[in-house]
Amino acid sequence: MKYDELKDEIKAAMKAKDKVRLSILRQVHGEIKNIEVNERRDIEDADVDAMIKRLIKQTRETLDGSIKAGNDQERTDMLSEQVAILEGYLPKQVTGDKLTALIGEVLAEMGASTKKDMGRVMGALTQKTSGNFDKAAAAKELGQRLA
Repeated sequence: MKYDELKDEIKAAMKAKDKVRLSILRQVHGEIKNIEVNERRDIEDADVDAMIKRLIKQTRETLDGSIKAGNDQERTDMLSEQVAILEGYLPKQVTGDKLTALIGEVLAEMGASTKKDMGRVMGALTQKTSGNFDKAAAAKELGQRLA
């Protein structure tokens, strides 16, 4: 997601009076502003995606804690909705046949043949997809291909 798109989404949420969406998008915007101020640099699209991923992780952890503690159902529902909203703003993950083909391509490029090469292959996959791939499925596929 681009930084300008984030601002537009905040405006749209305000107009639609979607309080949950507005709240979580403002949280993302605030965190990005902190990067801009603290690190004194311009924001890149990768920063927005990284911040969304970080907030998804934090919100999921809070949600898990809320479920385990048996807290207020309304809060649990709101956290679930926030996670769903944030996931909708991330680029689609590479999965299935596309992931298998990409793994084959990376293995051929790198000439990887042993499990010792698995870390390098995962790193190359991360670079090619900007981290937007099913890591568990990739690790399983690599485990089967690398002896």
